[in-house]
Amino acid sequence: MKNQSVKNNIDWISVIIYIILVILGWLNIYSSSLSSTEGTYEKQLIFIACTIPLIFIVLFVDGKFYEKYASIIFGVSLLSLAGLFLFGKTIAGQRCWYAIGSFTLQPSEFAKAATSLALAKYLSDTQINLKETNRQIQALAIILLPVILILPQPDPGSALIYSIFIIVLFREGLPSWYVWTGFITILLFVLTLVLEPYVVILIALAVLIVIHFKGRAVDRNILLSTILLAIISAFVFSVNYVFENVFKQHHRDRFNILLGKTVDMKGIGYNTNQSEIAIGSGGWLGKGFLEGTQTKGGFVPEQHTDYIYTTVGEEWGFVGSFIVIALFTGLLLRIIYLAERQKTKFSRVYGYCVAGILFIHFFVNIAMVVGIFPTIGVPLPFFSYGGSGLWGFTILLFIFLKMDANKVNEW
Repeated sequence: MKNQSVKNNIDWISVIIYIILVILGWLNIYSSSLSSTEGTYEKQLIFIACTIPLIFIVLFVDGKFYEKYASIIFGVSLLSLAGLFLFGKTIAGQRCWYAIGSFTLQPSEFAKAATSLALAKYLSDTQINLKETNRQIQALAIILLPVILILPQPDPGSALIYSIFIIVLFREGLPSWYVWTGFITILLFVLTLVLEPYVVILIALAVLIVIHFKGRAVDRNILLSTILLAIISAFVFSVNYVFENVFKQHHRDRFNILLGKTVDMKGIGYNTNQSEIAIGSGGWLGKGFLEGTQTKGGFVPEQHTDYIYTTVGEEWGFVGSFIVIALFTGLLLRIIYLAERQKTKFSRVYGYCVAGILFIHFFVNIAMVVGIFPTIGVPLPFFSYGGSGLWGFTILLFIFLKMDANKVNEW
């Protein structure tokens, strides 16, 4: 009876979009790896086949299980991330995987769902008020714990994904100054890399003066404005030090290329350059399935993983690229719609976590491929090659669809 209820109440619109994305993803992996001898598209087909029993398991488990055991699931996830430092396999300088025979498993892909559950569990407590500083610290700690374990692997791409949880916290009552502080910090960092520090400080001073005189007389506080300017100045002068001494060379190179300070079409900028050529050559309707010259020639490195969208652009053109973007946008809007109609706060918060994670992956990956974001290794959900990524996103999505289907039993 319970399984019949899930079948009748599951959101089939989301399921159908998911199936279409997975099929399109495999077709593009097939095209981009057809000349490979590693059996990439065959392996991806096995990974896709494994999602079928995985989906049934997620849907079979009682919806309340995920809320009741969210903390335990999160704890196990943290242990799996910590275990990499002892038992992990290093690939391309990153210790991010457990080796299981000829396959590898990346726990950070599953940690996203676990963190979403833990955050939803914490925020669903009736006593939680994110206006209180101690509650803010506790919520941020849930987000930062996996980040602290992921960054040293090193895997900055996966760590970046967790920043989207700040938007979820904002949706649930986190003071807006957190979001503004993050945005201004990023803006100042980028401006300082492009302009001289004193120019950035003068811009900041001009903005503070305008804000000071535009505000009500009763709200004007010269001391506060002076302190803000001092903090901004200290941050601006520290940017170059952090950039030169904390960032690794390949990170610096990618930022310099993105900002136009360095031109390196054969070195660190090769991937992005070839990606832009491939997408641009597709025109309106593309060159046709299996007809991409850049794809067949293997000019775009890692095309079946982080750069899979270049195959879409070259072989399916602007129209195909637009359809893929439309499918992702439709899925995101559908998840947000479903989240808003949930009867419990736990389900609603988790739904927004799912939408946030899928959005930041989708946005950063495509921005990276078209050259408006540094290359940091963020896969395109349901498209990029890899079992861990596909299974992680599938679990993330179908846990929420199970919650949504179960809402008819909630009061």
